[in-house]
Amino acid sequence: MKYFFHIGYKGNQYRGWQRQPNVPNVQAVIEDALGHILKTDVTIMGCGRTDAQVHASQFFFHLEVDNAWDFDMMFRLNKLLPADIAVFEIIPVDPFQHARYDATQRTYDYFIHTYKDPFLGESSAMYLEPSLNLEEMKKAVAIFARHSDFRAFCKSPDKYKHTCCTIFSASLYRNSSGDKIRYQVSANRFLSGMVRFMVGTLLEVGRGKLTVEELEKYMQQRKLPEFVTPAYPQGLYLSKVNYPYLNIPARTDFSSIVQTAEEDWMLV
Repeated sequence: MKYFFHIGYKGNQYRGWQRQPNVPNVQAVIEDALGHILKTDVTIMGCGRTDAQVHASQFFFHLEVDNAWDFDMMFRLNKLLPADIAVFEIIPVDPFQHARYDATQRTYDYFIHTYKDPFLGESSAMYLEPSLNLEEMKKAVAIFARHSDFRAFCKSPDKYKHTCCTIFSASLYRNSSGDKIRYQVSANRFLSGMVRFMVGTLLEVGRGKLTVEELEKYMQQRKLPEFVTPAYPQGLYLSKVNYPYLNIPARTDFSSIVQTAEEDWMLV
């Protein structure tokens, strides 16, 4: 039997999704909890990886077991897991379906607030820069969508066979009061650190330290200037994962304190 688990997690206390020795990670916490419930060693396969302190408001992993359980697994697992990891659904799937390799599209959201707010510090990135030039940032977002090689935005490009990604959509939003910014990007795949480097680049454009013309040249050269650094991790969410056979709406209420009401976001 194979199951897809639809989950979400707050990443502040973890060094990312993937199991690693001697550091807290989401995968190990879930595997240990499932192992305790099923009374056997458990290995799960996630739909991808997230970096340290990055969140996922939608994430999938699969689990294979010899026999179906005869109890409420979701209740038991949620009761055992810490408060920063939630199971939304458990879905029986065909044996050949794969949480990682079958995903055809992933979406990330990055949230910025430009004022100090003690309730947003762990779920959005604070940049005390209320005068960012959003129109120029919008032009930079359009440049991202026209390119396919994102080597310049990858922190470890040599570990990949290639650094090409297909961007399906990329948009910049602001809230009605203009003090929150949201960058959303969907693609067939993402490289390590890619979205945070994208946002770091957008911030430099918004500050006027990098022009859109210069950005175009740097992307063609496949190398960013040294002053561009990745944006803070706590503003980043893996927010949607699509499969040919599974398209579940994202749980927007999971991070509602930062996302605000959906209708409050307006395209720049």
